[in-house]
Amino acid sequence: VEYIAGGATQNSIRVAQWMLQDTHPGISAYAGCVGKDEFGAALQNAASGAGVKCLYQVSEDKPTGTCAVLIQDAERSLVANLAAAEQFKIAHWSEPAQQAAINSASIFYMASFFLTHSTDSAELIGKHCSENGKIFCVNLAAPFLVDFFGTQLDTIMPHVDFLFGNETEAASLAKAKGWVNAAGEPVSTAECARLAARAPKANGSRPRVVVFTQGSESTCVACCENLVVYPVEALARELLIDTNGAGDAFVGGFLSQLVQGKELSECVRAGHFSARIIIQRSGCTMPAKSDFK
Repeated sequence: VEYIAGGATQNSIRVAQWMLQDTHPGISAYAGCVGKDEFGAALQNAASGAGVKCLYQVSEDKPTGTCAVLIQDAERSLVANLAAAEQFKIAHWSEPAQQAAINSASIFYMASFFLTHSTDSAELIGKHCSENGKIFCVNLAAPFLVDFFGTQLDTIMPHVDFLFGNETEAASLAKAKGWVNAAGEPVSTAECARLAARAPKANGSRPRVVVFTQGSESTCVACCENLVVYPVEALARELLIDTNGAGDAFVGGFLSQLVQGKELSECVRAGHFSARIIIQRSGCTMPAKSDFK
């Protein structure tokens, strides 16, 4: 068993900053809630070690959230104890350091796990992006979040500029929205991406982009009426060590190019690159330097 400090959203930001370390050092920050314990310190060390500024809210009575990971034949199962992670309060955004980060940031990224406890915080950030022409990115993160927190997701969806997910999360979204085929089954991942891209937006001047990965198969990117499917370069089975963090790494790579104003194709290429690196290592860890060109 190897302990790897992480957390879905923080891992994505770490990977993005890793990709940007030579050209844009120290341009990222992460907010969340931790406890006063060794796990909170480990999370901070993992983030700050990658050049990410930590803006943690610290819980006085709850421990840092932890997650048990079982890996067999390179596949994973997770059991989480959210603990302090569920204690984040909207008041944290009003503090000077958080206000400075919000005002200076151009791109915001959130996994939907946040919607289980602080939808008002997510809505505040979403509205800030819509009103100020900034980019709000959200990851569906897990099928159960779509199934049981659909109302909360609907609250922030009008502000979402980039929606990320995988094929199982896309199927849950299609089922929840009634996007089914003649047999009553959820529409394809590609069709779900198309439909989600056309859902109403608060900032109508910026079309929504939906990015759905499908593991080793391909990645679907929908914007307006356009859909592009990007193949994934095959990886020999013996090189696959751990799929844990692959989706987080894809988003991190994608964001590293998005923040530089690169084309969507280049964002996807970077996402595939970073995910490919992570699945060949234990946990969401990276080499000292990125050789992405």
